[in-house]
Amino acid sequence: MISTAVVAAVVGFVPAVAQAASPSATPSGAATATAPAAGAGAGAAAETAVQAAAEQDLAAKGVGAAQQKAAAAAPAAAPSAAPKFTVGVGSYSTDSLSVGVATGVTTDLPNGDISYQLDWGDGSPVETDAANASAYGHFKHTFRKAGTHTITVTATDQTNKLTATTTAEVVLNGSEFTPYAPTRLLDTRDGTGAPYVGAVGPNTATRVKVAGNGGIPAGVTAVALNITATNAVADGHVIAYASGAKPPTTSNVNFAAGRTVPTLAIVPVGADGYVELANRSGGTVDLIADVTGYFAKAPANGYTSVKPARIADTREGRGTVQGQVAGQGTFDLQVAGQGGLPAQGVAAVALNVTVTNPQGSGHLTVSPSGGQPSATSNLNFEPGQTVANAVIVPVGPDGKVTVRNGSWSGADVIVDVTGYYSADGKAAYRPVDPWRVWDSRTLSLALKGQDYYRQYAGAIVGRSAEALVLNATVTNTQGSGHLSVAPDPNTADSYGTTGREVRPTPPDSSVLNWEKGATVSNLVQADVSGADAVDFWNRGWESTDLIIDVFGVYDKI
Repeated sequence: MISTAVVAAVVGFVPAVAQAASPSATPSGAATATAPAAGAGAGAAAETAVQAAAEQDLAAKGVGAAQQKAAAAAPAAAPSAAPKFTVGVGSYSTDSLSVGVATGVTTDLPNGDISYQLDWGDGSPVETDAANASAYGHFKHTFRKAGTHTITVTATDQTNKLTATTTAEVVLNGSEFTPYAPTRLLDTRDGTGAPYVGAVGPNTATRVKVAGNGGIPAGVTAVALNITATNAVADGHVIAYASGAKPPTTSNVNFAAGRTVPTLAIVPVGADGYVELANRSGGTVDLIADVTGYFAKAPANGYTSVKPARIADTREGRGTVQGQVAGQGTFDLQVAGQGGLPAQGVAAVALNVTVTNPQGSGHLTVSPSGGQPSATSNLNFEPGQTVANAVIVPVGPDGKVTVRNGSWSGADVIVDVTGYYSADGKAAYRPVDPWRVWDSRTLSLALKGQDYYRQYAGAIVGRSAEALVLNATVTNTQGSGHLSVAPDPNTADSYGTTGREVRPTPPDSSVLNWEKGATVSNLVQADVSGADAVDFWNRGWESTDLIIDVFGVYDKI
């Protein structure tokens, strides 16, 4: 087993993730502070830093302890002048659903004893804090839903018997998910959504309009895209990132010349509503992008992770009739109520779908039940190939999804569930700047057959989370095999080191499959809701290199 502790010992540090910009907490529109990074082991120092950020925000709006002290030392106002006493608000955000608030007063009266009352506007109890006129009050709260919340702050000068009240709107950093019927946004082969018809050139990029396209509203923060590379002239990979951002050094889709390879990605959307897809290869490649949902800073559907569970396997008749799905055939799969999902209220489901033993070339499509199967595709395969892809798909009104074999020949289908989206979901999504958290090639620590690598979650988010959005890649594979991902049962300290350790049991699910000499990647929504770490299992008998890229986190209530 390889763990994050090994990495810390070798490179001497555990990386931290920069936080998103803080929410606005004042109708005046003044810029708010940016929350500092909260990496592993930040603890009380991080809390002090973010409180300071809120105080800086408050001071920028004309409310500051220095001003108050100066005002208190100034000559008393004329008897006929009304005393000045106003209250201000500054804010910071620590994750997707939490907000911290600093409050202060501006007054021309001598320092008095101030009491603050804060109503969060969501039905939770009113909170109080006390300070003198030259100090700040501090509050912290976690909301149950993403979006904009109106808070009300009341300050009372107990000495001079004055009261002031203000309201402020707080827009949380987190985003919630809205399912979208699978729709093709880009196809360079025929020019759909592209600036021109034709393949993307070597080391160049194409743009995909997301926000404002069809029924997708403006202001979305991220999008679930199934990205397919086809007609590739050379081996390479695709990078997906927000328009206007610097291209990251991570990857989303790895492809080989002449093969068609799809990979699901959750991609941040630029301020102009576009995402960029960059071809990192020495030849041309056609790119296809299908949308299945989007994230926005508004109440919709939160995410809940579940223990990876197999809910369909045509080889043994699990979830459907036994036997291969015939060419051009379909089957409906009950999702709600299966694999740890509730029987009602599931808006969309996160799956890992695998095709094995296909008798011919083709593609597989997963759609909401109750309508015509989508014209998009989720994964592509060749005869005899075993291939997997992550899928996020809306669930039909009967709690089912429809699986269609787009080949002219039969194929076996396996479906594993990893989580779901619902109105009462536990967590909101927060993209992070993509970064590579693990690359076994850099330390010559290839993952041995039937062994696992433990990734400490605190090195990624620095706090408790519901799930991590990762891209797992295997390369330099010495034989065939598959990768399984599951929460680690051991408790870790802030450096990812465990004490008395229980060897984990690998799950019976999988996230990607490979052949000898292949480079294969897939999106992983890794459950860390009750765990300190995630285990990546090499279920093959020969070693492979493992790469893990981080794209976002679901922060839970």
